[in-house]
Amino acid sequence: MCGIVGIVSVGENSVNQEIYDALTILQHRGQDAAGIVTCDNGRFYQRKDNGLVKDVFRTRHMRDLLGTTGIGHVRYPTAGSSSSAEAQPFYVNSPYGIVMGHNGNLTNAHELAEEIYRTDLRHLNTNSDSEVLLNIFAHELKEQGKLEIDSNDVFNAIRKVHKRVRGGYAAVGLISTIGVFAFRDPFGLRPCVVGKRETAAGTDYMVASESVALDGLGFTLIKDLAPGEAVVITDSGEINFEQCAENPVSSPCIFEYVYFARPDSMIDDISVYKSRLRMGEKLADKILRDWPDHDIDVVMPIPDTSRTSAIELANKLGRPYREGFIKNRYIGRTFIMPGQQLRKKSVRQKLNPIDLEFEGKNVLLVDDSIVRGTTSGQIVQMAREAGAKKVYFVSASPAVRYPYVYGIDMPSPSELVASSRTTEEVAEIIGCDKLIYQDLDDLIDAVSAGSDNVNKFDTSCFSGIYATGDITPEYLASLDASRNDDAQSAKQKIGQESVGIHNGS
Repeated sequence: MCGIVGIVSVGENSVNQEIYDALTILQHRGQDAAGIVTCDNGRFYQRKDNGLVKDVFRTRHMRDLLGTTGIGHVRYPTAGSSSSAEAQPFYVNSPYGIVMGHNGNLTNAHELAEEIYRTDLRHLNTNSDSEVLLNIFAHELKEQGKLEIDSNDVFNAIRKVHKRVRGGYAAVGLISTIGVFAFRDPFGLRPCVVGKRETAAGTDYMVASESVALDGLGFTLIKDLAPGEAVVITDSGEINFEQCAENPVSSPCIFEYVYFARPDSMIDDISVYKSRLRMGEKLADKILRDWPDHDIDVVMPIPDTSRTSAIELANKLGRPYREGFIKNRYIGRTFIMPGQQLRKKSVRQKLNPIDLEFEGKNVLLVDDSIVRGTTSGQIVQMAREAGAKKVYFVSASPAVRYPYVYGIDMPSPSELVASSRTTEEVAEIIGCDKLIYQDLDDLIDAVSAGSDNVNKFDTSCFSGIYATGDITPEYLASLDASRNDDAQSAKQKIGQESVGIHNGS
């Protein structure tokens, strides 16, 4: 999962600081790398590297990012290595000069990479599918054979992209002769919103992964890009929208509402916060229905994502809500950390229990999901060590049984604790006295209740049904081989070695 942002300002102020601020707001979407590219009088200025936004950009870097248009990206690696060479945005000089940042995952990236080399005669410098997407777009734009292009030419290129590319993607780009553009895949799997801000000089525009980035910079939401839709915002502030997919189908990723998005975001006109409240209500209903004689003394969230659901669950059960774990906010999100050993090490550094809240109580712990079970198992053990008499565990989402292929790093079934296991077996592995999962229908109802327009979601990590309809057992097997923790460790080692060579060490 990654975060993208693009800004066009019609005034004379450089957009570098505002892109930086937007990326800090979207930092939860990627902690591996960050990058900004701005454009001033047709010339690009770039800074990108591994690390958090605050570490990648120093004052000396910001001074060099000139221009009133620009794009930014925060990266969470689901493909490729952790080498700084794969930090985004990516750049190609032909045609016109284009940079692009991408959130998602292309499911036919390997075949496209072959096409790019053999048919399009283009060279790829990384293993990133984002570079593939950029080169596909650049080729289709160049094929129009024009010296000067306009918004319609950009839309025509995006139409060709949709025909060649499969998977989930939301992309933001910058063309030196045009301005900022963005587009969303035909299923709307990855989010992308557009906002505006009125100034004395005119109207500024912004695109981003989540509406919370708009809010933080004083922009108002215009709309979510529809599945398959694109937007072009010129340097002069002209904005145009166009549907570029032949048969768009709205099927946004439901895991955005469960975990990835900030609760104060709106995605496809659905409040993430209210969706999580309803998830808590549904869980309480299930407990009251299936376990009416429960002996729960207290409800506690595993901070931070599950807090909203836990509060509503406690209210409906009529049980006290307590903050039993205190979070160290300077530790990253363990779910998106590469490598099992690093995740294990980080859990106890991230959370510390308040023993007084656990001693002698039957505690119900609430989490947003259970993926590998690593974090859950350690937290259950911490609750017992803090004095809990019994430890019950509920997940605001159903059991994650299948790999997700559209941009979330859980592709290997061997690493999913619920894969081929019953609920009771998972409970035994994580060490809790009772485990309760959200029912899939209840999760869909909890999210879709917030919209009159969206009632279908991609639930593939829970159901094994993939929105794009092109995921084969062979594809999943190849992901299993390339993206399990052993493979990721090897890639990270290679990435570190290549960076060392580049630095002359």
